[in-house]
Parts: sequence; structure tokens; C-alpha cells
Amino acid sequence: MKYLHTMVRVTDLDASLDFYCAKLGLKEVSRIENSGGRFTLVFLAAPEDAAAAETHRSPTVELTYNWDPEDYGGGRNFGHLAYAVDDIYEVCERLAAGGVTINRPPRDGRMAFVRSPDNVSVELLQAGAPLPPKEPWASAPNIGVW
Repeated sequence: MKYLHTMVRVTDLDASLDFYCAKLGLKEVSRIENSGGRFTLVFLAAPEDAAAAETHRSPTVELTYNWDPEDYGGGRNFGHLAYAVDDIYEVCERLAAGGVTINRPPRDGRMAFVRSPDNVSVELLQAGAPLPPKEPWASAPNIGVW
């Protein structure tokens, strides 16, 4: 398993970039604009990690800016922890056998979400290419929120 990133939702992308980059000193390593989903993702890394972060060899902070206003009361601005795993199906099977609810099953062989006992969302991402769809995951529904 490899730690990838922490996601934080932001309400003002420019103000957030000013804080994280201009003031704190992080460097922007990548940006994704998704007009269909109406959001922007900006990945930031510490200066010493910036080159490695561009190829996912170093952890980042993911700023998620949703274009439509949303109230992030109750800590909703913190999104999730993310980890790359060697076999997403094996990890989900092990977690489920241990009593962990798979909130977003790895239907696509690429991504799953679970929650910690304290309700922190954890994203699991298949390292490398997605695995071929596999039952029971391919037809498993979402459970709760993730």
C-alpha cells in the first residue's frame, strides 16, 4: 500500500491557492478541470516532493473546488485519504471479511471507498491499470455515503 493524497474541499480556489502556495509554500503539480462534473482538482506538493508528486511517487494535497456553491459545515470540507493498493479486490475482500462496509465497491476494478471507525472516508485506488471487472464487486451497490 502507498499513501497518495489527502483531499480538502475549498470554497474559493484563488484564496486557497494563495494560502497553500504563496503563503505556505506548496507547489501546484497538476490540475484537472471537469466541466461535466463542474469541479476543479488541484494537486499540491511540498517543494522537495513536487517532481516526484507529478508521477504519483510522492503524496499530495488535493484541493477540490466544486463550481456550484455548497455548505461544508461539520467538517465536510475534508474529503478523504487515498492509498494505492496492489490488488483492489483482495484488499476489499480482506476488509469485508473483517467487518468493514465497502461503501463504494470496486465495480470498475480501479476505485473503492470505505470508512474508518471514526467515519473518515478512505479511497482505495488500484495501482497501475484497472483490474478487469469481477463479481461480486461488479454488481455490488453503493452502501451509505463515501
